[in-house]
Amino acid sequence: MSATAPSAGPSLIRRPLAAAALLATLVGLVFGLLLAGAGPASAHAALTGSDPADGVVVDTAPKEVTLSFSEAIAVGDDSIRVLDPSGKRADTEAEPKDLSEGSTVRYGVALHSGLPDGTYTVAWQAISADSHPISGAFTFSIGAPSDTTVALPSQEAGGGPVGVVYDIARYAAYGGFVLLVGGSAFVLVCWRGGATALPMQRLVVRGWLILTAATLVMLLLRNPYTGSGKFADAFDLAGLQSVLDTKPGAALVSRLLLLGAAALFIAVLFGTYARREDEREKKDLTFGLAVGGGVVATGIAATWAMSEHASTGIQANIAMPVDVLHLLAVAAWLGGLASLLVALYRTPDIGSAAVRRFSTVAFSSVVVLAATGIYQSWRQVGSWTALTGTRYGQLLILKVALIAVLLAAAWFSRRWTGRLTDSAVASDDAAEEEPESESESVSPDPERAVQLARQRAALTATKKKRIRDADPQRSGLRRSVLAEAAVAVVLLAVTTMLTSTEPGRTEEEAAGGTPSASAPAAGGPVNLKMPFDTGGQNGKGTVRIDIEPGRTGSNDLHVWIDGSDGKPMDVPELKLALTLESKDIGPLPVVPDRLAEGHWSASAVQIPMAGDWKIDVTVRTSDIDQVTIDKNAKIG
Repeated sequence: MSATAPSAGPSLIRRPLAAAALLATLVGLVFGLLLAGAGPASAHAALTGSDPADGVVVDTAPKEVTLSFSEAIAVGDDSIRVLDPSGKRADTEAEPKDLSEGSTVRYGVALHSGLPDGTYTVAWQAISADSHPISGAFTFSIGAPSDTTVALPSQEAGGGPVGVVYDIARYAAYGGFVLLVGGSAFVLVCWRGGATALPMQRLVVRGWLILTAATLVMLLLRNPYTGSGKFADAFDLAGLQSVLDTKPGAALVSRLLLLGAAALFIAVLFGTYARREDEREKKDLTFGLAVGGGVVATGIAATWAMSEHASTGIQANIAMPVDVLHLLAVAAWLGGLASLLVALYRTPDIGSAAVRRFSTVAFSSVVVLAATGIYQSWRQVGSWTALTGTRYGQLLILKVALIAVLLAAAWFSRRWTGRLTDSAVASDDAAEEEPESESESVSPDPERAVQLARQRAALTATKKKRIRDADPQRSGLRRSVLAEAAVAVVLLAVTTMLTSTEPGRTEEEAAGGTPSASAPAAGGPVNLKMPFDTGGQNGKGTVRIDIEPGRTGSNDLHVWIDGSDGKPMDVPELKLALTLESKDIGPLPVVPDRLAEGHWSASAVQIPMAGDWKIDVTVRTSDIDQVTIDKNAKIG
């Protein structure tokens, strides 16, 4: 008698496909929004000062230009370039000289002698200690400002199409790591029978493939990502060699070597281990795989810790092992969650004991995440103002909120786990003990026998799937785990964004917002009121100036001019200059932009040092009527 395997009903196929489509859509939406809105990776080392300062006019040509940074950087031959008004190099084109002392990071380049008057442009590009490219430019003038043909670069280092592809690879690498490590741990610790399940094998192998491919892409693009921004330079052998000599390059190569060991681990896990039937031998092999796999997973996690945030800043020796623990806990929780989702939707054999074991693993991972996360947050944020006032702090708040949502979803999953039984699977196994017909058991045709066996296997799988889907406890658990996985996708994306965002502590220190032993005390807003009289018709009025926050670093400056009648007054020209006479700094010119009638504004006005600053204001009310007034104000 010919047997035909029944086709799976539409309802049996639709639910897993719908779940997969939902997750795929969510992944695409989240990463699309992140990559569209994030732009280039934020600089993790910041320029904290320069000599000459940005916008300053000096009487005589300096012998060198020096730049100060908030943390250690790596520089090359062309990391600092000084260009004259015509665009020619004004520096000696030698490698920048390291002038650092103690905690102060400073580099300088020597200038040619006899430089003519005019406006000079300083363009710099380097790599911060946590592997991210940084760049910038500013101008200073000798004698008097002049026109310049130099166009300041509009694209930051690490931006453009190369930066987008590199960011995609970075996100993919974290995702692949989570699937590889979390999926393997799920099989070894929670569900050993999963080693023979094809969906579980595919999940772990795909995690390995994603991580390997992403690492290769990052290694090839590292040179253009930190340099020219051109895809063609990915195959520049000299550039690749220079990358291999850096800490990030060494980390990526180490990761590739460890992934070779991970491939061997996967082959044993889904080969020899899956075929082992003797329980004692399998237990010994489980221990060996757990130790070997743990060493490889720790090594892969360390390639991130040794080259990113944890490797620089305060307490780096403590931060790196803490970061490794944090990454492993993330992989065990989120990777195990993905494995559980696949097992519930794609395999009929996972039992309640395996689900409960994962619940214990997830709880332990959350405890580790909480402990390591609190330490990392303190180290990277440093203050409550940085937590709420910096992009890093705001992303961290979002991450904590997502973890809270994920824990709430996990609570529902834990409730369904408590109700879960294996009765549906057991009754299904009993139902499958059907006697074969005599014609099937003694079929003389081997090909026919193979076909019948395949049909019986398909029939068995379909029946198990139908019974499994009819179990309300398993259906409820699948829905809650799917919700967990959806939140986990967003959480993993936000976590990856944090690795490419400047820590709040360094951002505040670079802006002069975090007082320290070497930083001047923060000041307060400066408010000035100065009457003027240019001597011409309608030449009398009052200048009001606000400088906020009124401390060293970047400030916003607003100017209002009121006429003698108290109403807003427009003037043809308004200029300001700041001078710290006690230190021979300045005048630093400020040319505000007109916002409205009688209101001008300038942003990012740099105050390099605290002190009693003289503020000169030049007001011109006609072609020939002009006056300069001044007033002192304590800033910083």
